[in-house]
Amino acid sequence: MCIFIAKSVSRLLALVGLVSITSTAQAGVFNPETFMLKNGMQVVVIPNHRLPVVTHMVWYRVGSADEAANESGIAHFLEHLMFKGTKKRSNGEFSEIVARNGGQENAFTSTDYTAYHQTIAVDRLELLMEMEADRMTNLVITPKEVEPERQVVLEERRSRVENNPGSILGEHLNAALFLSHPYRNPVIGWKHDIESLNIDRILAFYKRWYAPNNAILVVAGDITAAKLKPLAEKYYGKIPSQPETVRRRAKEPPQHAERRVTLRDKRVRQPSWRRTYLAPGLQWGDKTHTYPLEVLSNIIGSGASSRFYRSLIVTQKLAVSAGVHYSGDNRGPGRFIVYASPMPGTSIDKLQAAVEEQIALLIKSGVTSDELARAKNRMESKAVYARDSLSGGARVIGSALAAGLSISDVESWPERISAVTQVQIQDAIKVVFNSNRSVTGVLLPEDKYSGVSK
Repeated sequence: MCIFIAKSVSRLLALVGLVSITSTAQAGVFNPETFMLKNGMQVVVIPNHRLPVVTHMVWYRVGSADEAANESGIAHFLEHLMFKGTKKRSNGEFSEIVARNGGQENAFTSTDYTAYHQTIAVDRLELLMEMEADRMTNLVITPKEVEPERQVVLEERRSRVENNPGSILGEHLNAALFLSHPYRNPVIGWKHDIESLNIDRILAFYKRWYAPNNAILVVAGDITAAKLKPLAEKYYGKIPSQPETVRRRAKEPPQHAERRVTLRDKRVRQPSWRRTYLAPGLQWGDKTHTYPLEVLSNIIGSGASSRFYRSLIVTQKLAVSAGVHYSGDNRGPGRFIVYASPMPGTSIDKLQAAVEEQIALLIKSGVTSDELARAKNRMESKAVYARDSLSGGARVIGSALAAGLSISDVESWPERISAVTQVQIQDAIKVVFNSNRSVTGVLLPEDKYSGVSK
């Protein structure tokens, strides 16, 4: 059970090495088959017959961004409680059965979805489906179980956030970046909200969002759609659908002022700097900039050959680390993040000035044709490894569908990356690097002045 920070579709695809498809006539990498149950549950099958093993995933279209006011963390809290008992099975029995049958299991919560997954021998798949379908509607929790799990979640928050100055800064940066959108709240929840959540609110959340017509079943491995369909109908298909739940979220208003967050903490040994820009995505803002921004992030901040790495670390020797991250496949606004940590003896102000110089150069001159070609090659070079990943395709396609995208959005990614031009990247640069839609974060030791402007 964990918090899952969603990576963009392109990053996940690069991770598993997706190859290009240019038409439905061509074979894709994952070659997914999909069908719909009568109750509205979408089923996706990704055949992979290398081993007699399957990965079974159920994705719910609900995440931390769907939580009501004063209920931050409830999606993640419920994820923990889903491992308790049902009307049919006792507390913890689900996990015991999975382990006894040689399987592995876990779950994760993100801003836009919650997922439960198991990997097991294919001849145990039916057992998994029966158990997962059971807890979709028959969860049984009591105050006796809620209170100990609340302490588990609070301890998770302490270890992941409160004991980590970088994570604390990250929470404050998100809260400053988004003026209204619920992405401003942490997935794990604010401490005071976690402490106040009660069993009635948790069960109401469960009944509202956990339904077959709000879920996606993805199975990857030694299985076909023809073999899976009768099992899906037997276990998931008999669950009645529920009234459709609309995902209503506060809209992000126009932003007109840059913001800065500085955190000083005695536990900090290595200062760091980062700037997050509000960015277009596939479902927010001008989506035509999404793929150019993916390529741009690779050019300037992906690995030792990237522009920022070479300039800040190799040439100027101002930083010990530097990079860029872009996330554009969320249901809401995207984020374009530039980050760096200074070399000992280098002030934060000097490092920031060097980063801003690189950004100014990008705005003025864009990227070169050679940089563009190399980035495309890097992003498309891992194709040979795609089919070797049992769970990679399930995660990529499941997260895309749960966030509101389509299978074609995933399968067409290489083609869209290949089509990106220098002009498109230049247009995207001018859109994303807007200081009035950004927040700058600085992490410093508590007892030292590290050359940061107040």
